[in-house]
Amino acid sequence: MFYILAILTAFSVGVLLTPILISVLRKARIGDAPGGRKIHKKFTPSMGGISIVLAAFVALAIWGWQFPLPDIRYLLGAIALMFFVGLRDDVVELSAKHKLGLQLIAVLLVVVAGDIRIKEFHGFLAIETLPLWFSYAFSAFVLLALTNAFNLIDGLDGLASTVGGLTLLLLGTWFYIQGLESFALLSFILIGGIAAFMVFNWHPAKIFMGDTGSLTLGFAIGSLVIAFMEYNAALPKGAFGRFEPTFTAGIVLMIYPLYDMARVFTLRIRKGKHPMSADKSHVHHFLMRSGLKHNEVALLLGSVQLMLLGLVIALGSSSDNIVLPILSAVVLTIGAQLDRITIQKVKKIARQSPRVLELPDIQVQRESEKKRIRLEKQSIDSGTMNLN
Repeated sequence: MFYILAILTAFSVGVLLTPILISVLRKARIGDAPGGRKIHKKFTPSMGGISIVLAAFVALAIWGWQFPLPDIRYLLGAIALMFFVGLRDDVVELSAKHKLGLQLIAVLLVVVAGDIRIKEFHGFLAIETLPLWFSYAFSAFVLLALTNAFNLIDGLDGLASTVGGLTLLLLGTWFYIQGLESFALLSFILIGGIAAFMVFNWHPAKIFMGDTGSLTLGFAIGSLVIAFMEYNAALPKGAFGRFEPTFTAGIVLMIYPLYDMARVFTLRIRKGKHPMSADKSHVHHFLMRSGLKHNEVALLLGSVQLMLLGLVIALGSSSDNIVLPILSAVVLTIGAQLDRITIQKVKKIARQSPRVLELPDIQVQRESEKKRIRLEKQSIDSGTMNLN
């Protein structure tokens, strides 16, 4: 009941705050205009992450006093820092170097000061405990990758909110079952903030998340995933809720953002482009071209992520050496099938569409029809009518 009240508090604050934020951002003309890579049709305010983060922190201030929050104080400070990095980037775009440098400070605050890090591979590739320096470096790399992978999927109405909300719901439930109350509370209040934001972000979106939201959420979720991996590994064998494939269980929680990032980077490098260059090669862009709507894409990809999580749960008693190759093979197969089906639909749409050379004839025909209607209207207006 306590956690439900915390979620409802964050949700209520978010629902009250977001319309005000939309109005302020519209008046200030802060947002995304249509055109270029943008797939929306009108000016839409961005920086919706402000309402998510503020709603979560208000709920935390109200309900957090009951739990030992000092054990996540560095994580909370790092989340606040990442929030301001995203806010600064939304207002005045940061260079890639400065943006990465500021992200690294927040990451080190969690990994080094907060000691939320990957300490061992739990037998994966026959590797157990990691040297301290490698643990810090590898954990920082993983957290940066998770943060920016989540940031990259924020390109469709409701997509990042759906994927992030599902992951946080699973994490919050697991932390609650294991008695990790502060981590559970953080997960649940973020869910409340996301749920409120989705009221206004579901297609057609009235506001976008922006880097203010996607960077902050990606960082928070990535940190919680790493915490989950280590607390899961610390559970005794046979404990309720313990996953044997610890490494794979952490990966599957963020499997779609990670797959999309790997796919996009691979395609760009093959074309001779910089991996961070902007284009429309993301999975969600690809699916949109097949005729699916924003909400259909979000629900489809969220369902795929849940299905993959179910697979890992079903194989929960096996080691990472078995489950990770299986998960990788399934993900690549699903990705290839989605690509194949999408290409077929795109080709079908192209065949049914008028050819470019036919467009002038169609336009002439339409103009001729409009002129005929106008002439008939004029003849009626100018004519005399006998009402007897």
